[in-house]
Amino acid sequence: MNFWESLYKNKLMLTGGGLVLLLLVISILAPWLAPYDPGQIDLNNVLAAPSMQHWFGTDQLGRDVLSRMIWGARISLKVGFVATGFAILIGTVLGAVSGYYGGWVDSVIMRFVDIMLCFPTFFLILAVIAFLEPSIWNIMIIIGVTGWMGVTRLVRADFISLRERDFVHAAKAIGAGDLRIIFMHILPNSMASILVAATLGIAGAILTESALSFLGIGVQPPTPSWGNILTAGKDNIDIAWWLSLYPGLAILMTVVGYNLLGEGIRDLLDPRLKK
Repeated sequence: MNFWESLYKNKLMLTGGGLVLLLLVISILAPWLAPYDPGQIDLNNVLAAPSMQHWFGTDQLGRDVLSRMIWGARISLKVGFVATGFAILIGTVLGAVSGYYGGWVDSVIMRFVDIMLCFPTFFLILAVIAFLEPSIWNIMIIIGVTGWMGVTRLVRADFISLRERDFVHAAKAIGAGDLRIIFMHILPNSMASILVAATLGIAGAILTESALSFLGIGVQPPTPSWGNILTAGKDNIDIAWWLSLYPGLAILMTVVGYNLLGEGIRDLLDPRLKK
């Protein structure tokens, strides 16, 4: 069975990839898809129910919810990719060094990982944000630098398994240095695991950003974010159900899409799962 046949039969990847692609297209075309300026205030249409004029209704300031959600998709993608990029970079480097060298290097790095895992990640993020300005870039960096531990363990396990393979011994025999062996020989064989971790990490980063924005310490108004739209929904849940329903569904579909895509990539690339 070739790659394209495997891809066609991989329903998880096709479903997840379709949802992720839809989100990507919406975020790229936001200036053209949004029917209104997301920051446009209309006090004559405060908390207006969904209608032909405002498909998803309006918020407490009369702003169009659909427009704010479309622009909020950009925020979600930016947070997901940048935060996960930081986490993957840190986790890959530390995991590679730990798994390749072993010994005291492995012990020091893994004890540091254990210490970091002792702290609940979300509360660690809250503690750090308390000392910093709650800007979108601070949010992305904080989520990234507090989410690398799982990647480190995953990459370390792959390196421990791969460092004793014949191709590694052959590379050492011809005089290849440690950095070349790590990044040119072993790391490419770990990319499947890293790619899956990155895909699942994006979903986690988007969910974390939404939770922080919901609590009022994430993306700050008037910048549109699914999380701060939900905050307005919480304050008006009894009279404006649309402020909670639509952004909640958007977050759900996005996280499910990335999780399905990650599982599909794992099934496609992991030879141990092929029949």
